[in-house]
Amino acid sequence: MSRGDRRPPSAPSALADERDGRRPTLAGKPLPPLWQSYSARRTALLALTYVVLVAGSAFVLIPFLWALSASVKSLDEVYQFPPRLLPERFQWGNYARVIGVLPFPTFLLNSVIVTGLCVIGQVVTGSLVAFSFARLRWPGRDFWFVVLLSTMMLPGQVTMIPHFILYTQLGWVGTFLPLVVPSYFGGAAVYIFLMRQFFKTIPLELEDAARIDGCSSFGVFSKVILPLSRPVLATVAILSFIAHWHDFMGPLIYLDSFDKYTLQIGLRMFQDIYGTFMHWLMAASMLVLLPVLVIFFLGQRYFVRGIVLTGLKG
Repeated sequence: MSRGDRRPPSAPSALADERDGRRPTLAGKPLPPLWQSYSARRTALLALTYVVLVAGSAFVLIPFLWALSASVKSLDEVYQFPPRLLPERFQWGNYARVIGVLPFPTFLLNSVIVTGLCVIGQVVTGSLVAFSFARLRWPGRDFWFVVLLSTMMLPGQVTMIPHFILYTQLGWVGTFLPLVVPSYFGGAAVYIFLMRQFFKTIPLELEDAARIDGCSSFGVFSKVILPLSRPVLATVAILSFIAHWHDFMGPLIYLDSFDKYTLQIGLRMFQDIYGTFMHWLMAASMLVLLPVLVIFFLGQRYFVRGIVLTGLKG
């Protein structure tokens, strides 16, 4: 071999050292033990993370799976011990029985009316209030925002009796008005807070450009803020839908006629002095839960984005 063909010897490879059972080296120098332990620690941490996530998911899903299983069992199989996840024979007739025993379509229509009106009122009026706190300047704005946030610490039981007395004097008891009208006065403070925090993340330059073009405050709100706020609006709509769809105390207190009951009151009818028809109750619960699951999965992308982006700017 000529002198020009000679090549410098390559540095020992860390991979080759590992195969030979020797300590890994770099440029001929041994690597510290940390190089070996870092990969192992990272793998162990990743494995622990997956274990925790799987355990948490199982903890959340087990009650749902049990309810789903109970909805297609007979009453004896529901109380069987030790319990079984799958029945010997699927009782799909439980769902037909639920719809046939109670005026399920009437209860469903009432729930759709109440929930739909509440969601619309919450999104429309709540966004207006949030816009005034986020973008408009007026005396006492920060003080009243603190007052609004302080109402989040009041439990609903504190205002339950005063509200009932007020609605009784107005003659609203026995109608949907006590359930719907409060949503058209700003609604829940937590939704206003979410929207206000999101509105503050929108650049002021967009608002200034709109005002230069002649937009009023309402024009800025409707043409600039709202189109850019679809994630948080979807988040508020989903949360409001879930809250009002599953509301039990409100309809129980204010509704007194069978033809105005909602689905949550209808579920209570599967329990009487002789016990609970658990298999029918679980079948009805699955039917009630189905719209919530559909709406959540359809709006999941906006929901997650709205939660993530909210609060980036104080």
